[in-house]
Amino acid sequence: MIRIPDVLKLSLRQRFFRFLAKAPVVLHLDVWFPQIPMAVAVGLLGVLAILDALPHLIQLFPELTDLAPSTSLTQVPLLSALGTVPEVVAGFVLLLMAFGLLFRSRFAWAITLVLAAAMLAILWHHYGDVWSGVIIFNAVILVSLLLFRRHFARSSLAAGTLFAAISILLLMSYAVLGSYVLGAGFSPPIKNLVSALYFAVVTMSTVGYGDIVPKSEDARLFVISIIILGITVFATSISAVVVPLVNGRMQHLLMGEKKRAHRNHYLIIGDNALAQNTYRALRARHLPALVLVPVTPEHVWMAKEDLMIGDATDLDVLRKAGAECALGVLALRVVDSENAFIVLAAKELAIPGKTVAAVQDGKNLERLRQLGVDLIISPEVLGSELLALTLSGEELVGDTIVTKLFTAKAEGAEA
Repeated sequence: MIRIPDVLKLSLRQRFFRFLAKAPVVLHLDVWFPQIPMAVAVGLLGVLAILDALPHLIQLFPELTDLAPSTSLTQVPLLSALGTVPEVVAGFVLLLMAFGLLFRSRFAWAITLVLAAAMLAILWHHYGDVWSGVIIFNAVILVSLLLFRRHFARSSLAAGTLFAAISILLLMSYAVLGSYVLGAGFSPPIKNLVSALYFAVVTMSTVGYGDIVPKSEDARLFVISIIILGITVFATSISAVVVPLVNGRMQHLLMGEKKRAHRNHYLIIGDNALAQNTYRALRARHLPALVLVPVTPEHVWMAKEDLMIGDATDLDVLRKAGAECALGVLALRVVDSENAFIVLAAKELAIPGKTVAAVQDGKNLERLRQLGVDLIISPEVLGSELLALTLSGEELVGDTIVTKLFTAKAEGAEA
């Protein structure tokens, strides 16, 4: 049985962080989490809101026949029964926003956050201090939206188009219904929905033919609200559709492609067979790794997002590579002196992870040990030792092979 040297063993904290770093890759969390669970939860909340308000909403239909144009909102008998309408509207909008969350839309996240807070207030008003399951479910969604806010940061064309369509539809409904309800306050009076639709479109487009003029105070205030909301909604809708198109291009041209932050990973420094095989072995075990090389390799052997160009002896470069949050810094260059300087730079940063250095010349083993390297791997020394053991007829024991391969602490302890 091969005994693993103590220096190879990670601490409990490092093993925990390695598990956290490995879990997203194994479970493919970047593909479905948290957008799919959040979208399902928000959609379910929308359905629950509609079902909760539906029995009360049915009471509205008999009163629709009594709805007639008036000069003041206080004269509209239907308003007394409209208490559940906000809950129904919020439910339908939550169902639409659930689709936006699937695309990690920032707009959908913001609207859902506002509506979830509003729904919580509405349900609290309905149920009082009774902690129903819907209230608890709503509160959990609200907290989850805040916790996962960084995962919803996309400004997409689909989200912008959805925003524009919903905003214009809601504004048009508000303008037509309000114009009809306050129809008696206009000159000439608005007596049908066709006239209300015509007035709403003319007003929101700021054309203003002047053939229908508000006379009552409530009608004038209503028209002011249409104009302000119309300008705001149309301007915001245009920006929501156009800005994602322009913003993505400008960011790519001015800032280049944004790379993901690396944490709890292994930083591999080198462009040779040892570095390549180490990278492949780590990725095969679903362990995150970042390769740092001074120039772009002629043949890129790592994933594009796992490549970083820079001087590994520069402290700023090591910080950008996440060395201070890495589980290990592996100096695997061909030149021993370069590996020594890399280890010195890593020690200066006081990294919490392991430091590993490759050695080509056996004469440099002692010098690297004096630097405090956690592990020294010497393939050349290992090959010569194994060859000598084979030729001399000695038994090849697993512990001996591991000791010869990782010579930093084993021989240091004997000394």
